[in-house]
Amino acid sequence: MNLEVDVLMSVKDIHSSAKFQNPVTIRDIEEAAHIIHQVGRVTPLLQSMFLSRNVTAGEVYLKLENMQLTGSFKFRGAFNKINHLTAAEKARGVIAASAGNHAQGVALTSQLLGIDAIVVMPHGAPLAKQQATAGYGAKVVLYGDNFDEAHQFMEEEAIRKGYTVVDPYDDVDVIAGQGTIGLEILDQLWDVDTVIVPVGGGGLISGIATALKSFNPQIHIVGVQSENIHGMTASYAADRIISFSQGKTLADGTAVATPGQITFPITEHLVDEMVLVSEEEIATAMKDLLQRTKTVVEGAGALPTAALEAHKIDSKWIKNKKVVALVSGGNVDLECVSQNLEHFVTLVK
Repeated sequence: MNLEVDVLMSVKDIHSSAKFQNPVTIRDIEEAAHIIHQVGRVTPLLQSMFLSRNVTAGEVYLKLENMQLTGSFKFRGAFNKINHLTAAEKARGVIAASAGNHAQGVALTSQLLGIDAIVVMPHGAPLAKQQATAGYGAKVVLYGDNFDEAHQFMEEEAIRKGYTVVDPYDDVDVIAGQGTIGLEILDQLWDVDTVIVPVGGGGLISGIATALKSFNPQIHIVGVQSENIHGMTASYAADRIISFSQGKTLADGTAVATPGQITFPITEHLVDEMVLVSEEEIATAMKDLLQRTKTVVEGAGALPTAALEAHKIDSKWIKNKKVVALVSGGNVDLECVSQNLEHFVTLVK
């Protein structure tokens, strides 16, 4: 009986995969790489001896997107998307909603291309991200208590005033732009076994998974979210799009309660597992990345390291494997860094 059930499930999985058509192709990602690398950086991939020897017994490499322009991977998707706009769409000016990193990507791209940009950010968005966005020349509008409220306002404002929307994750050009990270990982470590990615709305992991699985379907891809806000993980488990939010998170860059209509199916079909980490585990990872690897990381960027340190991923995918943990960004307020370090210093005392 169990064998029959297993066979039926396998047939169902094959049928489901056969029906899935990814709207983002490897050609889209290769084209995006050509566009982005005219301005953007190929970020370093460096082995962390601390995570390799002290934590995992694997070869753990950090893909340092905190060293990308604007301090985050988000520049890639924004630059690719805006470069694909028509002249008329650019002339209307662009609008985006963001907790801060997409905001900076849109702002810098718009400055480079001579386009007017408006960015809607939730109240409480990190001050460093607000200031950097304004510094790149975008008009910053604060609205709502969270990303989802800011995103809704952004869509309404775009309709009212005719702005062109540059969505932070649910857009094929944005996804393709983020997927260029996957191509770089393959160039830098072609025989990678496991890749661990922070997840918010799903644009980053959708793009990376598309790139990696196009090359080698056996690469194990893990998404990581906060226990407090994890719409993608909840949807992944439920096999349908649902929302999940029960408070704030240090990983503000991934604080998206509801995943995208485009990103969810891609994630569901190409990502092998989703795991959750606690706020304390995120804080510990931020501290360890600073102290042991000399890397300044925001909460979202620390999610993969948190998953490794908390042993949330089965060791068969980590031990004696080549593992890449994506450091998605480093745009963190100095006050947050100070408070986090003070917290652990107090514990030591």
